[in-house]
Amino acid sequence: MEEEWKSKLEELASRRQRIQEMGGAAAVEAQHKEGKLTARERVEYFFDEGTFTEIGAFVKNRTTDFGMDKKEIAAEGVVTGYGRVNGRLVMTAAEDYTSMAGTFGEYHAKKFSKAIDMAKDMRIPFISMNDSGGARLQEGIDTLQGYAWLFQSQILASGIIPQMSLLLGPCLGGQAYHPVMQDFVIQCRKTGFMGIAGPAFVKTQTGEDIDLASLCGWKAHAVKSGQTHIVAEDDKDALGKAKELLSFLPQNNTERPPRIATGDDAERRDPELYKLVPPGQSVAFDMHKVIERLVDNGYFFELLKDFAKNMIIGFARMAGRPIGVVANQPNWAGGVIDCDAADKAARFIRFCDLFNIPLVNLHDVPGYMIGSREDWKGILRHGSKMLFAFIDATVPKVSVILRKSYAGAYLGMCDKDTGADFVFAWPIARVTIVGAESAASVIFAREIRTAENPDEARAARIQEYRDRFENPYKAAERGYVDDVIDPADTRRIINRALDVLENKTVTRPWRKYSNITL
Repeated sequence: MEEEWKSKLEELASRRQRIQEMGGAAAVEAQHKEGKLTARERVEYFFDEGTFTEIGAFVKNRTTDFGMDKKEIAAEGVVTGYGRVNGRLVMTAAEDYTSMAGTFGEYHAKKFSKAIDMAKDMRIPFISMNDSGGARLQEGIDTLQGYAWLFQSQILASGIIPQMSLLLGPCLGGQAYHPVMQDFVIQCRKTGFMGIAGPAFVKTQTGEDIDLASLCGWKAHAVKSGQTHIVAEDDKDALGKAKELLSFLPQNNTERPPRIATGDDAERRDPELYKLVPPGQSVAFDMHKVIERLVDNGYFFELLKDFAKNMIIGFARMAGRPIGVVANQPNWAGGVIDCDAADKAARFIRFCDLFNIPLVNLHDVPGYMIGSREDWKGILRHGSKMLFAFIDATVPKVSVILRKSYAGAYLGMCDKDTGADFVFAWPIARVTIVGAESAASVIFAREIRTAENPDEARAARIQEYRDRFENPYKAAERGYVDDVIDPADTRRIINRALDVLENKTVTRPWRKYSNITL
């Protein structure tokens, strides 16, 4: 019996060793020369030491066409399993480029989608580590059907567990839909690529001659398309940023995000805010600096920072609790909301709502962008996504109007009747339908035109409108602003609001979901 056990265990060890070697020493060396870790090195770096358990290591494809029956593809080109990240359980699928370029075939897809299904059923986050040459064409329709399994699994898990994709190598073809349908995408600056087709196929089909980096590198998606949330310098940086992002998130949609001790006094006053925000409505300032003064230890984890810079989104903590921040950026296009900024904010708001993360909204916005370019792009449709997102959201929502909040953007940034539980305003805030200059030019047009001194009449009427409406007190009289506050007290007031909203519950009539203006 001992000899029989010995031979069986030796066979197991031998088979496992071949799988651990992935595509072999030469392929591993080539991976390292590209500046990339292997799939197994990534997994080892990401998970707490000794906690990772692999699933499906011995899975093998069943294809015999085109010599596939003679190929050894370790673990079907994808390492799947679970372990702990900073003590919390996480599931992963890490594609192995050293094994037939990590190509996506039938059983590669089965492993990948099964990992997502298990993460959903176990209610733990899912992280994909993408590094693949694309579809395994030798498997024909079986490969194509595999995409359907993957997409179905991740879409059915959406809103139940957090999902994150790390673009550590190429991710091209049908497979490229997978990352953008997850909650967050982290892309390596030099090695990560994501595109519906590679340059050769693009040239064949369209005649366009473009290189891989221009077509689907980090600038294509972090700056232009708005599909990459975070840019990382290399594999380790991407894995580290994924850990950092996970620290703000709950395990699933039934839990609250983890609250930690940060050592920053929740009642801290900050007179420095007087210096950061100039009272002049047209004078630009950097909203990042305001956010950093308000949140715990000045720590703000920004998302999509290079896309639609007129809108700022990201995670921070206040009194140790994770929050989502949505803020206008006055020093980029005046903080106006255009189509891209609205899309950027709306999806983030919906994520925070799905995963029980309170929202803090900082207003300094002149309005939605006007003009033919934005009208033809669909600013009405895109802009209304923010209304859908904020009104649908049931998490605590606190809005602070720093300076101006005009027209539809006042509603889009979450006012009292588009979802905010509390609205506070600084004394320099201007809260009204339009600026005094615009209002006077309409209301008093005839009077100004026929006046003996039109310039003097215009100035007088502008000042009259400004005195009457361009302040926070008219809105406070109506109850649309809960309080006009000293800027130095903003952090304290937000924290107290979040405290009282801690156990907020909302009951609404049943429906599947709102028909958001996608």
